[in-house]
Amino acid sequence: MVTTSPAPPVHPVYVIGGGPGGLAVAAALRARGVRAVVLEKSEAVGASWRAHYDRLRLHTTRRLSALPGLKMPRSFGRWVARADVVRYLETYAEKHELEIVTGVEVHRVERSGADWILHATGGRRLTGRAVVVATGYNHTPHLPEWPGLDAYGERLVHARAYRSPGPYEGKDVLVVGIGNTGAEIAADLAGGGAARVRLAVRTVPHIVRRTTLGWPAQRSGILVRRLPVAVVDRLGALLARFAAPDLTPYGLPRPDKGLATRQREGAVPVQDVGLIDALRAGKVEIVAAVEGFEADEVLLADGTRITPDTVIAATGYRRALEPLLGHLNVLDPRGLPVTHGARSPREAPGLYFTGFTNPISGMFREMARDAEKIARRIARADRGAPAASPRGN
Repeated sequence: MVTTSPAPPVHPVYVIGGGPGGLAVAAALRARGVRAVVLEKSEAVGASWRAHYDRLRLHTTRRLSALPGLKMPRSFGRWVARADVVRYLETYAEKHELEIVTGVEVHRVERSGADWILHATGGRRLTGRAVVVATGYNHTPHLPEWPGLDAYGERLVHARAYRSPGPYEGKDVLVVGIGNTGAEIAADLAGGGAARVRLAVRTVPHIVRRTTLGWPAQRSGILVRRLPVAVVDRLGALLARFAAPDLTPYGLPRPDKGLATRQREGAVPVQDVGLIDALRAGKVEIVAAVEGFEADEVLLADGTRITPDTVIAATGYRRALEPLLGHLNVLDPRGLPVTHGARSPREAPGLYFTGFTNPISGMFREMARDAEKIARRIARADRGAPAASPRGN
């Protein structure tokens, strides 16, 4: 009688993060017969979208924002609201019957031979044959180290805590930062009853219309995403003169760097969802950048001192990947992964990243594309096909 030893268990692929990027990868893997387990530190999928301000809508069109295997319903409209994004992610996880473990945070990832070891909540030690990190571009709220900030106290909140203009009705509010979040919060406050809204600006952004003659800015971003930077800069300048007004009289001159150049530096254009009208109506005032705080005063870069009732800091987020991966030499000096999509770092084959870029072609669209590429790469490795270079596409 011939006996055979049982085959060793096949370890799953672990996906860290239950947002759109992580769910998309898990669904694409499952469609190829690869077991994927999503580890989400909160109690539900789409945690960051649940925490965003009420007014928020996708800045990309519904048709170009769907994840693999499920269209967004037409009832969501062209620009999908925050609450509908949450509903979509919940439906997406149910439809694809994804294996999701909530309430589990991964603290550290280590290489162990051909496998990966994940150290997680409750002393868990999980073994996976591949790991996909999808913890999000906007992970940990960031505040600059302003002098006097500690003494300023509860009058300052990060934009993550902002939900609606109601609590600020009749108040003098300073919004710091003119990225998409700061611009939209300022417009929301201006239309929601705040007595005065000022917007502190350090670097003037490119402001683009969400649509021009019915043509979404996202489609322009898709068309030009592979063109040389200098070409996109010139095209952006031409389009701006046609589609966007000169806001110099309101304190926002046209930027001195091109759109693509700024995007490569990490600054995406601001899509107008009300700021231009609020500036023209005098409901939002542009002021200089914040330099610090002294007692109840905010010190601005031009020497001005102001005393708003509340300061909302739309000063961005950190990826906060260092505790998880900093020891693996897979992060650049800014704390971003050195690769994304189907490319693994040369020093860490089997480790993948999604959702850590902020492209003008749309983050949801690029995460959907990355999910398919990552799933194909992992499935091909499972079949024993010769792998391409870790840095290849």
